Parts: sequence; C-alpha cells; structure tokens
Amino acid sequence: MNRVFYLLCFSLILLHSCKGTKALSDAKIKKLKTEKIVNNHYDNAFEFTTINAKVKVRYNDGKQSFSPNVTLRLEKDKKIWVSAKLLGITLAKALITPEKVSYYEKINNTYFEGDFKLLSEWLGTDLDFEKAQQLLLGQALFNLKDDKYVSSIENQKYRLSPKKELELFERLFVIHPNSFKMSSQQLKQPLENRNLLISYSSYQKVGNQDFPKEIDILASEGISRTSIKIDYRSVDYNARVSFPFKIPSGYEQVTIE
Repeated sequence: MNRVFYLLCFSLILLHSCKGTKALSDAKIKKLKTEKIVNNHYDNAFEFTTINAKVKVRYNDGKQSFSPNVTLRLEKDKKIWVSAKLLGITLAKALITPEKVSYYEKINNTYFEGDFKLLSEWLGTDLDFEKAQQLLLGQALFNLKDDKYVSSIENQKYRLSPKKELELFERLFVIHPNSFKMSSQQLKQPLENRNLLISYSSYQKVGNQDFPKEIDILASEGISRTSIKIDYRSVDYNARVSFPFKIPSGYEQVTIE
C-alpha cells in the first residue's frame, strides 16, 4: 500500500470530454528541419509562475486501483504540491522540490522523505524535479537541444529519435504539428524489459496557451504493468497559491522497496 501511495502521489507530480481540445488539421503538414521542430516545441512551452488545478486520477497496477480527486499546485521550477482525496477524505499529500520528495498518507499513518533515486529505478530513467514538471506540462522529459535528433513525419505528426542513443536506452518523441506540444514520449530499456509510455490524448486552451487535458502514463517491467490516467478538470494559472505541508506527529517513516 505504501508503494502504491508513493507512486500515485508522485505520478501526479512527476502523468471525459474533449471540449476545448485543439483538433489537428487534416491537411498535409509542412516538412521542417529538426532544429526548427525542437525550437518550436520550446517556443510554445506553457508560460506561468503558478498553477492551481483540479485533477481526476485513475491508478491501476493490476492488483489495486484508485480513482481519487486531486488538487495539484505548481510554482515554476520550485514546488509541486499534491493533495489526494477519496469520498471527501484526504488520503495523502506530497510536496516535491528540486531537492527532495516528501509525502505522507493517512491510512497507515506513514511518511516518506528522500530523493528521486528509487522512483527513477522503477521507471527506468533518471527522474528529477524538472522532468516531473515537464511531464505535467506536455513538454519533453529530456532537453531536446542537448542531443542530435532525426525527424520524420508519420501519421500527421513529427517524430524525433536520437541519432545516437544513450547506452541501454531508446527514446522516441512524437510532436503535434500545430501546437508543437508532445503527443507522446517513450523511453525503453530493452535489456531490463522496461518501457515507459506517456501519451497526451488531448489538450485544452488555458488563456491563449495549450495545456494538457488528458495524460496517460503506462509503465511496464516484464509482465508487470501500471497505468495512471490524469484528467485536468480545471486549470488556473498565475494566481496566488499556498503549499501547506507538515508531516503529522506520530507517523512512521518508511522506505520504498
């Protein structure tokens, strides 16, 4: 149960109706140089100082499933705060900063404080605050300007794959041709039989900017599969927000195995 709550809380940090979704054009998309696609992706990044969102989450690992209502708050490059409720009862809270991950859950009266190492091992990729933030915003987990990529057009979308893969890793990024936001991003570790697929099935307009509406996260290792679906029900940005977090006294500290 502790591991489930950790993954649930963190997945909201680190992934209904399609009303307001920006539809892709059926017209033939323009062939662009890879550098231009990458630059457009970053030029269209969501600009904000704070975000306050109401989110519906569906978690299923084949053994247990949860569907809590979540309040998600971000302060750009500084904090990600999560409060998860089920039937109006607070289940867990998490506070993520660039330095550490903290969370507590009320069912077993336990808490966790530590770095990103254990979840990074579980997902099969190095995870940090920036990657968790980018995941929630529809941006590439890796900095696409750090490596050389080959681009192509498939199914009316731009596909980017590295000219030279990282050792033991395979990466694939699929980008919408109109908004230049992520359509999907996939990380594989073939030798470990691990796969992480993050799909952005729809976007919505928040102000005049494109923001994810639905995010599907599928993590697998061997025959084990974990599915996390994130549905943004409402999104407000640049409002004044607070990040209340205090681990209750008497809670037992746990480690994640």
